[in-house]
Amino acid sequence: MTSADADFRLLDEARAWASQDPDPATAASLLELIRLVEDGDPAARQELVDSFRGTLQFGTAGLRAALGPGPNRMNRVVVRRAAAGLAAFLLETVGTAAPGTRPRAVVGYDARYNSDVFAAETAAIFTAAGIETFLMPAALPTPLLAYAVRALECDGGVMVTASHNPPQDNGYKVYLGRHAVPESGRGAQIVTPYDAEIAARINAVGSLESIGLAPEGWTVLDDSIVREYQHAVAGLVHRDRFPARDLRIVLTPMHGVGGETALAVLKAAGFVDVTLVAEQAKPDPDFPTVSFPNPEEPGALDLALETASRLDADIVIANDPDADRAAVAAKDPDSGAWRMLRGDEVGALLGAHIAARLAAAAGSGADAAPGVFANSIVSSRLLARIAAEAGYEHEETLTGFKWISRVPGLLYGYEEALGYCVAPDLVKDKDGISAAVLIAELAAAAKADGKTVFDTLDELYLKHGLHASDQLSIRVADLGLLDAMMNRLRVSPPESFGSSAVEVFTDLAEGTDQLPPTDGLLYVTRDLTRVIIRPSGTEPKLKCYLEVIHHAASAAELPAARLAARASLDEVLKDVSEALGL
Repeated sequence: MTSADADFRLLDEARAWASQDPDPATAASLLELIRLVEDGDPAARQELVDSFRGTLQFGTAGLRAALGPGPNRMNRVVVRRAAAGLAAFLLETVGTAAPGTRPRAVVGYDARYNSDVFAAETAAIFTAAGIETFLMPAALPTPLLAYAVRALECDGGVMVTASHNPPQDNGYKVYLGRHAVPESGRGAQIVTPYDAEIAARINAVGSLESIGLAPEGWTVLDDSIVREYQHAVAGLVHRDRFPARDLRIVLTPMHGVGGETALAVLKAAGFVDVTLVAEQAKPDPDFPTVSFPNPEEPGALDLALETASRLDADIVIANDPDADRAAVAAKDPDSGAWRMLRGDEVGALLGAHIAARLAAAAGSGADAAPGVFANSIVSSRLLARIAAEAGYEHEETLTGFKWISRVPGLLYGYEEALGYCVAPDLVKDKDGISAAVLIAELAAAAKADGKTVFDTLDELYLKHGLHASDQLSIRVADLGLLDAMMNRLRVSPPESFGSSAVEVFTDLAEGTDQLPPTDGLLYVTRDLTRVIIRPSGTEPKLKCYLEVIHHAASAAELPAARLAARASLDEVLKDVSEALGL
């Protein structure tokens, strides 16, 4: 086919899309793009090619892409087809598991562009298909939708959000419950094989005109669902054992939907000295004060840290735009400078605090109640040691809360990317608001004892070893480069990292007794340095996770241990780069 033929076919496909697009805004933008292509604009042609380069694929993360016209973008056509396919899946699955039962589903949305439209049309499609459907009352956090799936005993849930992606993106996250999945997965995000089963039904959807949209018939929930969540999360605090509330908190929702809910929950839990970062307090789909609305990104917390410094706050808590993640910053007593804690540091603090809460609830001398602490395989090994000391089992899972939340008997789970599940009976997913409540509780308890969260971390390091971590992310323009780098490591595996010989090498693609297969490589050296290398599941990146362990016999030795750990990490980073041919 000549380039002229390809362009003719592309323009023909684009005109056909514009003619049936139910959204006049995307139809108009597509027609303008076509005009620019016809005028010879190369940038417009590339945009059109990208928009029609295949169909946006439904996977375990649901859908996520830039907004715009075409099958490879997030728009009303793509969402309608996804909703119709998911409706067919729920009807068939529930009909098989519980004959005669009408499926139930709940739909939520954040404040991004078109989130409310996508949610309303999903509710209309579900209702037309015969599903009893609930629509959340406003733009609300993702954890509240996950809570509603279980609280309302739904078979399915949809959250329209792109979490902490750039402003131009949106997404479609799917949860399953009640009759649709076994008990351990009820209220959690989908995993394999459900993603493939739903994708197959989406692919089987007929023409756009064949998808029915009911004009009414779904239930718009009132604010009671929000109040129930707030009451339940505020009630997580252990007032008798951890009564301290003297804590000055700076809170930022990062222009997202979590501010009002998080503030209400913290105050109901007794933390009344909370200041919202004014410039980021209200939902704004443009995220005007941050270049990338992710607390992990450099500069994202600058306004919060400035506010904390001005108010002489004790702690900063930041939620990402859909409030399923939480970041923490505090003033380092050694340097006097504010810094954000790594996800592994917060994960360890919360793990130790939850173990202490469980011990207090059990009473003096009681054995640990049955239950499991869990974290993703790329997160620190420190939680395993904390759990063992407290008498609890520990499990490692694949990356993502769709796996962590499914661990039977889960008491607490986290992953290093700022995700924490502190109350799996309430929300079977990461929840930045419930995490914020327990972060405040542990920080207030430390302050009452004349300590900071850094002092509490040091106590954990003295007991279990200083676990220091770092990451290396390599972004590529060509996805084929990821395969090439992984193949290079498989063909020529490194023999050492940081001058310590590799003693354990695991190709995670082959699976293990504990983990299903996933594309990744794990190395453990003689001195327990660990390196994990895997392609990102959501971005064109190769991600390398490093952890070293150093020991200190006393608090006086910790500064030297930190310096040694940093030197070790730098050496390992250099070796990883060389192994990848960088």
